[in-house]
Amino acid sequence: MSAPRATRTTALPAGAWWLWALGLATAASRTTDPLLLGLLVGVAGYVVAARRTEAPWARSYGAFVKLGLVVIAIRLVFAFFLGSPIPGTHTLVTLPEVPLPDWAKGVRIGGRVTAEGMVFALYDGLKLATLLICLGAANALAHPARLLKSLPGALYEVGVAVVVAMTFAPNLVADVQRLRAARRLRGRPDRGVTALLQVGMPVLEGALERSVALAAAMDARGYGRSADVPRAVRHTTSVLTLGGLLGVCAGTYGLLGETGGGYGLPLLLAGLMAALGGLWLGGRRSVRSRYRPERWGVRAWLVAGSGIAVAALMIWANSYAPGALHPPAVPLTAPVLPLWPAASVLVGLLPAFVAPLPPSGDRADRTASRGRGRGRAVDVDPRAKEPTP
Repeated sequence: MSAPRATRTTALPAGAWWLWALGLATAASRTTDPLLLGLLVGVAGYVVAARRTEAPWARSYGAFVKLGLVVIAIRLVFAFFLGSPIPGTHTLVTLPEVPLPDWAKGVRIGGRVTAEGMVFALYDGLKLATLLICLGAANALAHPARLLKSLPGALYEVGVAVVVAMTFAPNLVADVQRLRAARRLRGRPDRGVTALLQVGMPVLEGALERSVALAAAMDARGYGRSADVPRAVRHTTSVLTLGGLLGVCAGTYGLLGETGGGYGLPLLLAGLMAALGGLWLGGRRSVRSRYRPERWGVRAWLVAGSGIAVAALMIWANSYAPGALHPPAVPLTAPVLPLWPAASVLVGLLPAFVAPLPPSGDRADRTASRGRGRGRAVDVDPRAKEPTP
């Protein structure tokens, strides 16, 4: 099945990309094997490179990768100076230990730094970084604002708030890149503390302008207005929604936990049914209309199903072979790539072959940008703002 070019009618729904990315993130939460985590990062990066567009918000993936590296570095620094709960016999260095009062037992600053503790911290930080990178892949492949078309009416207002918060990072990255390019064209440095301070003010100004424009647009579209429904319906909606969401949280915790598999699935299904019923009743209060709702086709289900399959296979592998997914730090052993879990992770590559290709204009712009990069020329938005020194 050859993939067509993405158009307004063939583009994948944003929910399909987010389900795929959340499936990869769930798989990452089930293992600390650095080889499997690296494979998950490689799968996410390959799909992003093959299917993202040239929109400004699609360039945020690199920022999430850098944020993941920062998280790993912070975790290692904490383990180096504050110690690790993992005992070890291979001492790397012994730092001067700060004496602490009796009420701070179990906490230490300095002391012996072991190789086992640092390896454990590396595995832990790498898992958190992989979670961030998977969510960054969803941000780069689907604009969060498109998720509003798929949300039920009862969650529309909450969804708007979440989308506004999630679009902050992509817009910030796009503004910083645009202003740095403008500084390079003007012959001014774009790196260092001074350049960062001079770029920060236009970025904050642009964020404030977007906030004011967004507030005016939301008010013009009737954001916050609702229809009148009977009190009994409102109470039933609240009970079903709250109880369903609690059931979903408890069931998900049971599935992700080590010993909660017996009650996790039934509780999750019951919570989903109650929550869907509450959301359906709550949608009666919404007075908004849907303009061009996103349709789920075969390709969308394949993309979402590949992510769900990766998560399900990894959870199943963790139940029958937990030792293969969690290499021990004590004693120090080299991590081994387990065959079947690695093969299940490769299922996440399916969107790179079945998802629609980026629009032809994006490919042309990408080729032209590479050519301009070799000529050391950069196109800059003429509206780029920069404070005069």
